[in-house]
Amino acid sequence: MPLRCHSLLVNDTEEGYVHSFHPSYNSLLTSTFWRTHMKITVIGAGNVGATTAQRIVDKQLANEVVLVDVLEGIPQGKALDIYEATPVEKTDVKVVGTNGYEETADSDIVVITAGIARKPGMSRDDLMNTNSGIVKSCTQAAAAKSPNAIIIVVSNPLDVMTYVAMKVSGFDRHRVFGMAGVLDAARFRSFIALELNVSVEDVNAFVLGGHGDSMVPLPRYSTVAGIPITELMDKAALDRLVKRTRDGGIEIVNYLKTGSAYYAPSSSTVLMVESIVKNKKRILPCAAFMQGEYGLRDTFVGVPVKLGSKGIEEIIQIKLNADEQAALEKSAADVKQSIAKLTL
Repeated sequence: MPLRCHSLLVNDTEEGYVHSFHPSYNSLLTSTFWRTHMKITVIGAGNVGATTAQRIVDKQLANEVVLVDVLEGIPQGKALDIYEATPVEKTDVKVVGTNGYEETADSDIVVITAGIARKPGMSRDDLMNTNSGIVKSCTQAAAAKSPNAIIIVVSNPLDVMTYVAMKVSGFDRHRVFGMAGVLDAARFRSFIALELNVSVEDVNAFVLGGHGDSMVPLPRYSTVAGIPITELMDKAALDRLVKRTRDGGIEIVNYLKTGSAYYAPSSSTVLMVESIVKNKKRILPCAAFMQGEYGLRDTFVGVPVKLGSKGIEEIIQIKLNADEQAALEKSAADVKQSIAKLTL
């Protein structure tokens, strides 16, 4: 598989990280240890935000987790509930709930889940306009208190909201990115495992592009125990799984009637958080800002990246065939068209 890596930064010498004199040993150390004090803020105490905060605490990925929401009492109550589980889970993590941003000061990572869900009769543009205002205000407040933080956006429409966060914060592109591809890939992996009656642990799936309808699955890069799935199922079955993955979110909404997915989205978000906190340098699909990669520029789109302690360290560029490249370009063009409608 031909690979090209676009490095966004190669520097592990900032204060607060474990060091040694030998570069190779330093890499080993930083993959095992992380900052002596890690503070993570989750903005939005709805199902996705609260479950994300809980998973971060249960995995003990931070010394302090701050849960923020505009609804009085909600973040305070949920944070207290999460904290009261720490003796049982044996996790020494301070959990704070608040309606303001003073308590978020000096956060290392900020996860933005705030925003409204799409309501009946609401157009995608209506949702975008409403949530862009919410994400804008959240980002401004959080960035002012934590100017060195890494921002992970989960709010929808994902790619556009990630653009809002980057522009409003003024942060470099390696410190602002979105969670979508990890979730889409997880759904794709789940459906492949169900179809073939195999363990999900043996399934790897690859997706590019935007979240939902504009997702670009790459079956030839998706495998079961190293075997391409194109050798294990026919095109009709594959097309059915791809469609189910694209409709993964709405399938759950249709079941729940009054809610949307939050277990898988929160797990996907925390996988990204863990790679940053532990400097694991995982290769994960994230919404990243393109500056020439894949022939794209000035837009966010889902691509594989290397996530480490500084955020996006590399954008991995794989060789695409003509159809895959065209689908990725269309996905990026759709996002760019939506971005053009924003008033920031």
